[in-house]
Amino acid sequence: MEYVELNTKQKMPALGIGTWKSKKGEVGKAVKIALETGYRHIDCAYAYENEDEIGEILKETFDQGKIKREDIWITSKLWNIFHDPKDVQPICEKTIKDLQCGYLDLYLMHCPVCFEKRENLELFPRKDENTMSTVNIPLIETWHAMEKLVELGLVKSIGISNFTKEKIEEIYEKAKIKPVINQVENHPYLQQEELCQYCRKNGIQITAYSPLGTSDSKKEEDPSLLQDPVINEIAKKHNVSSAQILIKWQIQRGNTVIPKAVKPEHIKDNFDCQNIKLTEEDMKQIATLDRHFRFLNPLNFWNIDMYGEANKK
Repeated sequence: MEYVELNTKQKMPALGIGTWKSKKGEVGKAVKIALETGYRHIDCAYAYENEDEIGEILKETFDQGKIKREDIWITSKLWNIFHDPKDVQPICEKTIKDLQCGYLDLYLMHCPVCFEKRENLELFPRKDENTMSTVNIPLIETWHAMEKLVELGLVKSIGISNFTKEKIEEIYEKAKIKPVINQVENHPYLQQEELCQYCRKNGIQITAYSPLGTSDSKKEEDPSLLQDPVINEIAKKHNVSSAQILIKWQIQRGNTVIPKAVKPEHIKDNFDCQNIKLTEEDMKQIATLDRHFRFLNPLNFWNIDMYGEANKK
């Protein structure tokens, strides 16, 4: 297992299992298989609506003495309807209770955007059919509330997700505790090298989500990373799968990575990528594939220009 050292000196497993879009009834089994396979990093979120099922598996694992709590890295995220500082601690405590894990290793602000919090705690409150209902709460106010979670011992470290350089700058200087992670969509078609370098320079580790692309919100005309001829050729050369190449590429770039998987063979296949060593030529070839293509852009499904790309071609 490879690890990266964060600006807090914590050691985080470079490879984790993602749980977004993992359905109830299958996510628990997936996490159990992942832990048995050797994963020690689980990426969760309130908005995935499956933390309680993951918690049952974690409790069972800890109770049986198979793995100690301190040997597993658990990440969760503050959802967009809970940016009001008074909501941050209660919802973090709910996540910890659901996951039955005692504390979180990492708590991320899921997005740099605040949705209206309605009485029914609707995850995606809409203003109209195409647009989310948002509220203006400065990011730094939410961040300061997250800092208190560290002081209280509820979480070991805090970070951000889906933040651009400009959004990071909104909180960075005023933050008492600097973000340790920025979790973003990242793959050969969206390499975000400038953002990666900026984060590294400021002691922020990148975690890549959707490293294989995504089938969610995928249009017919969208490109397929798993069928990319360059990726396939490199995979063939190493006698491994294209998915393994895409995951190992992230680790060799210095990123942490959280591919989602529920099928046992995919969970194991992804884990085994750690045995691969990509050559300098492989890395150069993959670097040429960048096309600034997002599989997941909130502009398309929330009508929110989160990345400041509305007027860019």
